[in-house]
Amino acid sequence: MIQLTPHMRVLVAVAPADFRRGIDGLAALCRAEFHSDPFGGTVFVFRNRRRTAVKCLVYDGQGFWLLHKRLSKGKFGWWPSAVEQQRSRALEVHEVQVLLSGGDPRGVKSAAMWRRIDGQAA
Repeated sequence: MIQLTPHMRVLVAVAPADFRRGIDGLAALCRAEFHSDPFGGTVFVFRNRRRTAVKCLVYDGQGFWLLHKRLSKGKFGWWPSAVEQQRSRALEVHEVQVLLSGGDPRGVKSAAMWRRIDGQAA
């Protein structure tokens, strides 16, 4: 069973992906478009063109997980947009959980994931 935990790195594809792609096709997309190693444990999140489905690809050390969620009704209303020609955008795990539930992670209030506690400036 795969579980999203706070220490995981998550990259969300800004543009829609071809959902005919399987594990190998999405892994190749991770290498070519995101310049990221699909074997590194990063969770990659993709959406289809109509915004009705999401696929997540992650390697757990033994093999790949390919998760596919299709909404029964409606569409994913919010999706990250490109910032300075980026093809993917990093999100925190709690933001991805909201996104996968069809919500808008921008409205989620949470504490910073890390902050210096020794009093020195960063």
